Amino acid sequence: MTRLVPAASGSLARSLSQGIGRVTETALGPYQTAVVRIGLSATWLLFLLREFPHRQELYGPDGPWSWDLAQQLIADNRAFTVLMWSGSDVWFELVYALAVLTGLLLLIGWRTRTLSVLFMVGVLSLQNRSIFVGDGGDNVLHLMSLYLVFTRCGQVWSLDARRARKARARVLFDAAPDRAGPVLWVVLGAFLVAGTAAGKLDGDPLVPVILWGMWLAQAVWWAVARREQGGEPRMLLDIVGNVVHNAALFVIMAEACLIYATAGWYKIQGSRWQDGTAVYYPLHLDYFSPWPALSDLMSSSGTMVMLVTYGTVAVQVAFPFTLFNRRVKNVLLAVMMTEHAVIAVVLGLPFFSLAMIAADAVFLPTSFLRRLGDGAARARVRLLARLPGDGRFVPDRRTAGAADEEAAGETAEPPHVGFTA
Repeated sequence: MTRLVPAASGSLARSLSQGIGRVTETALGPYQTAVVRIGLSATWLLFLLREFPHRQELYGPDGPWSWDLAQQLIADNRAFTVLMWSGSDVWFELVYALAVLTGLLLLIGWRTRTLSVLFMVGVLSLQNRSIFVGDGGDNVLHLMSLYLVFTRCGQVWSLDARRARKARARVLFDAAPDRAGPVLWVVLGAFLVAGTAAGKLDGDPLVPVILWGMWLAQAVWWAVARREQGGEPRMLLDIVGNVVHNAALFVIMAEACLIYATAGWYKIQGSRWQDGTAVYYPLHLDYFSPWPALSDLMSSSGTMVMLVTYGTVAVQVAFPFTLFNRRVKNVLLAVMMTEHAVIAVVLGLPFFSLAMIAADAVFLPTSFLRRLGDGAARARVRLLARLPGDGRFVPDRRTAGAADEEAAGETAEPPHVGFTA
């Protein structure tokens, strides 16, 4: 027995050392954070484009939720929104257009560190202006846009990753400096200084702290990278960036689990979920019946309604406890994503479903995401090969997944608690 204690202590120390090494040396889950970035930005972009004809009624100065009411609410809850900086139509149109643009640029992964901050500003500004607009998916977007700022979500499947590959390929031949980054930093810094000096950031300190912190962090990162290509300051910044990224990734996972756990346990306490009719009644509401024939078909079977009702509760309550078993977790994850897809079609809640699927994507297996990326790359090659051209296009033998793996430098997954397969 006396010999087992040191052995056990040594094994624990090695495991702890390996865990600390992974968290500090690697930004885990590059594919998961990329798909979350793509899903959230696509959801927000599609929502803004769909509501573009109705933007004035939803968020504009002349909407039902008037400027005066919004001012009273912001004065009370001290929420952040740049829409309250001015009541002019020009300012509103500019903010709305920038929100659309940032959603698009974050989707394709251009300057993701900066665009994730601007994406957060757009989401918070519009949602806090009119808090009664949304279907539940707005809450998910609200929270995830904050967490996404702290992740390295552009390691793969982004223009940033492609630019990094090209920079490494030409470093010995053409070390062209990055001019777009500093210009963007100066312009945004000017707006940040002007907003702070005008007292526009005097509300809740959380968002101003994030804005100033990210702005200063970008300056430090650029200065160190310019002077210290591989020195200790650069290594220290990489470690800090990895730790922050991994902490944010863990928070995103915990938030998704919390959403399902609270939803499931509250459903258990509801009488309509207990008697099995919670699904039946929404199917007969005009607001939630974009396809009346489909709703009638689903509600015509009492057995189906009961199974869907109790199955929803069981899956939501059980999901956080299945994260330690990869196979069971993957099965329930597929069930939940399918359920959200059904909700999008049957109940007419596409953006709620897209937001939840984007949040769920953080638990997708890395092997599945890499196969998905490889399949998309092969489809792109076939599509380009069919396009008329001058024959100069030669497909690269490497798939996009392999190239993105090279850009990320790792294929690491989130910490082993059953999150990935």
